[in-house]
Amino acid sequence: MTLRFVFYRFALPIQIFLILVFAVVSFQTYGQDDVIPERPNPPRLVNDFVGILSADERARLEEKLRVYNDSTSTQIVIVIAKSTDPYPIGDYSFQIGRKWGVGQKGQNNGLVLAWVPSTRKVFIATGYGLEGAIPDAIAKRIVSQIIVPRFKNEQWYAGLDEATTEIIRRASGEYKADPSDSGDDGGGLIFFVIIFVVIIVIIWISRNRGGGGSNRNRGGGFFPVPFPTSTFSGWGGSSGNWGGGGGGGSSFGGFGGGSFGGGGAGGDY
Repeated sequence: MTLRFVFYRFALPIQIFLILVFAVVSFQTYGQDDVIPERPNPPRLVNDFVGILSADERARLEEKLRVYNDSTSTQIVIVIAKSTDPYPIGDYSFQIGRKWGVGQKGQNNGLVLAWVPSTRKVFIATGYGLEGAIPDAIAKRIVSQIIVPRFKNEQWYAGLDEATTEIIRRASGEYKADPSDSGDDGGGLIFFVIIFVVIIVIIWISRNRGGGGSNRNRGGGFFPVPFPTSTFSGWGGSSGNWGGGGGGGSSFGGFGGGSFGGGGAGGDY
C-alpha cells in the first residue's frame, strides 16, 4: 500500500521532469545542427552566405575549384559564414565537411576553408585523405602567410585565390580522377581486350578436348550464349555514357566523402 502511494505520488512529477529534459536536449541539438547549413542544391564549391564577394569573383573561384575537382577528384570547398556559434570555427568546419560529405567516397580527399568576416577568423579543415598532403603546419602557414596578410588589406578575393592555389600546389598528384570521370574510355577497351582473350582461350581448350566433333557444333556454342554480341555493344554504349555527363566544360557532380577528423589549422586577422 505504501509503495503504491509513493508510485502515484511521484510518477507525474518524474514524467514531467523527463519531458522537460527531453525538450531541452532536443532544442539544443536542433539549434546547434541548424547552425550548420544544409548541403547546397545544386552543389557548389564556393558558398558565400555573407555576400562579401562579387558575383564575378564567386564565379571565377567556382570554376577554378571545379576544374581542379574534375582533374584530380580532390574537392576544395569555401564557406563564408555569418556566424559559427555555438561552434568554434574549427568544429564548424569539420561539421560542414561531414554533413555535406566533402570529398570522394572511399578517398575522403576533401578540404573546407571556412571564413567568418564578423569575427575575422579563418580555418582550413582537411579530410583524412588530405592530411598527408596538407598537414596542420602547412594549413597554418597558408592561413598566416597568405590569407591573413591579404585580408588585413581587405583583399578578400586575392586571399582566397592565392590560398586555394597554394592548396592545389601542395595537394598536386595526391589523387587523380577516375578514367570514367574524365571521359577516358581506355579502361573499357582494356576490359574488352581481356574478355576477348579469355574467350579465345576457352574456344581453344574446348576444341582440343572435343576431338573430332564437327566445326559447326564447336563454333556455335560460345558467342551466342555466354557472351552475346549485344552484350558487348551494350557495354561499349554504357562506357561512353558514363564518360559524358553534362556537355562541354567542367562539371561538379556533388559530394560523396565526409570523413573529417581533427586535421587543420586556423587563425585570425
